[in-house]
Amino acid sequence: QVQLVESGGGLVQAGGSLRLSCAASGGTFSSYTMGWFRQAPGKDREFVAAISWGGGTISYTNSVKGRFTISRDNNAKNTVYLQMNSLKPEDTAVYYCAGRNGLPRGVARDYDHWGQGTQVTVSS
Repeated sequence: QVQLVESGGGLVQAGGSLRLSCAASGGTFSSYTMGWFRQAPGKDREFVAAISWGGGTISYTNSVKGRFTISRDNNAKNTVYLQMNSLKPEDTAVYYCAGRNGLPRGVARDYDHWGQGTQVTVSS
């Protein structure tokens, strides 16, 4: 069973940057597509970004294109990252990483493994 643990969230001013990390254990991390989702209070969980097992396929939701970058380390660290630049107040949410077998998908129900989430708060 894959276990995912996110870190790196926090409070940042608008225009600032954060890097989220998601460390995986207990499974074959390098075979999973990994995704980042976020959920703001009172809203549905929404897709942010995803990266295929080898990094060859990457997708982003439109609102973060050009500002966020997803990457992964399949070697010793078994970690997926989300570099977030030019943050906006509307990026405020709990951010979750997730894993699935198969190609990247933008729908939460297609992911089998989830972390506990990390809070990102962007002040104006």
